[in-house]
Amino acid sequence: MANRRHLISIDDLTDTDLREIVRRGTEFAAGAAEDARSLADLVVGVLFRKTSTRTRTAFSAGSLRLGARLITYGPGDLQENTGETAEDTAAVLSRMIDVLVARTAGPEEELRAYAKQHRMAVVNAMSAAEHPTQALADLTTLARHFGQVEGLRVLYLGEGNNTAAALALALARYTDTQLHLRTPPGYGVHPSVLERAQAAAKRSGAVVEQRHDPTDLPSVDVVYTTRWQTTGTTKPTPDWRREFTPYQVDEALMAACPGAVFMHDLPAHRGEEVTAAVLDGPTSITFAQAENKYHSARAVLEWCTGNTPNWRIAGG
Repeated sequence: MANRRHLISIDDLTDTDLREIVRRGTEFAAGAAEDARSLADLVVGVLFRKTSTRTRTAFSAGSLRLGARLITYGPGDLQENTGETAEDTAAVLSRMIDVLVARTAGPEEELRAYAKQHRMAVVNAMSAAEHPTQALADLTTLARHFGQVEGLRVLYLGEGNNTAAALALALARYTDTQLHLRTPPGYGVHPSVLERAQAAAKRSGAVVEQRHDPTDLPSVDVVYTTRWQTTGTTKPTPDWRREFTPYQVDEALMAACPGAVFMHDLPAHRGEEVTAAVLDGPTSITFAQAENKYHSARAVLEWCTGNTPNWRIAGG
């Protein structure tokens, strides 16, 4: 049996792992590995308790393209709903399938419980704290568009949610990158995540900084935002939209960042976090970013199963 690896957090990846997943994602995107059948005869389970378009489709299509067989579970399908523990569920599933891609939108601890066994790889397809596979798709997008990730400057506006957390942890690994977070007061990236990202940035020579002033805009290569209402969450303050309105990405903001491209993890609510003119405009690479989730998902699946042909990582 190949070595199974779990991806619950960006922190589960070494610097080499991270770069190789991104590199492999760009290979898939370039069509250089379309004949890969690295998951032939494996079985991938896909468990989504919350809605998903891109992540679910990316991992489902990616599994099938790589030759795997697919089992899908809805939010009411498993016996956890009747009281079975996550550990017991994983102990059973791991004897039948090779990978579990799970979106719980809840605490990371449940995914860690699934990952206590070593027969079945576990992929975090979004928890409350972090969305690591989104960050890997984002890095793949940056690498494809700019030719490299090193040295890029990114401005993130909006809630410090699980996408922002994963982006901070991932981008901080690259030399001379800058991530400027502009989040509403009380809605920033969690201090523990920010501390981890800044520690990684210190090692790599990157910058990760968070402020709460949307008019304080640095010179950047990328402007990034996400939906204000994150899947599976609610806002603690009733007038939160008023607090978020100054963080909308519109034509004026993009004009204040000349030369920058626009990214969004989708789904987007036109007229809220971003105007239609920006989302559909010439600076937007959002839908290429969405496509790259599919390419990146195939790279993640290869890494998690240990089926990594021509990869440059130990044990691959």
